[in-house]
Amino acid sequence: MTAGDNKSSNVVWHEAQVTRAMRESRNGHRGAVLWFTGLSGAGKSTLAHAVEERLHAMGAHTFVIDGDNVRHGLCADLGFSDADRVENIRRVAELAGLFVQAGVLTLTAFISPFRADRAQARKLLGDDFIEIHCDTPLDVCEARDVKGLYKRARAGEIPAFTGISSPYEAPQHAEIVVQTATQSIEACVDQIVDWLAARHMIQQQGDS
Repeated sequence: MTAGDNKSSNVVWHEAQVTRAMRESRNGHRGAVLWFTGLSGAGKSTLAHAVEERLHAMGAHTFVIDGDNVRHGLCADLGFSDADRVENIRRVAELAGLFVQAGVLTLTAFISPFRADRAQARKLLGDDFIEIHCDTPLDVCEARDVKGLYKRARAGEIPAFTGISSPYEAPQHAEIVVQTATQSIEACVDQIVDWLAARHMIQQQGDS
């Protein structure tokens, strides 16, 4: 069941006395969503957690929403059909939006294979949505096969597996593109943190 099947009624939005601006002022940085997308094995989760570790060391308030983790709870009722993937991304975008209102730099690591779904997340989150494409060729991801999923997909054990039997629609206008096949994790982290600092979303050591 999706949100459109059972719309809430008799509810009124309650405006908080403590505003997002107040939270961001206390945190010392903007809230935003760093949306990591890419094939399985592209390094999304590894990179998201490495970026979070760097940002945390800089004093930022952060949280990673991981694709596998949410399917243990928030999205445990969803499978991997196209419709379920759409609903999975919708829920994650809504959740990430709440973290942003708390002034948190929120990192999401999801394959999120369809452009339309990522476009919906961008529409919901607006300027707070920062798309980061872990641009790694399929053959590299398959050679890594860190979870053994490609082997199972090739054997026909996993239906609708992205990159094999289901498409991955790469971003066309991502804010940040990292080449995780040729760049080190440290270099990718530097690239993302420098991008954020250049737009005054965070303060690097030595900034005034």
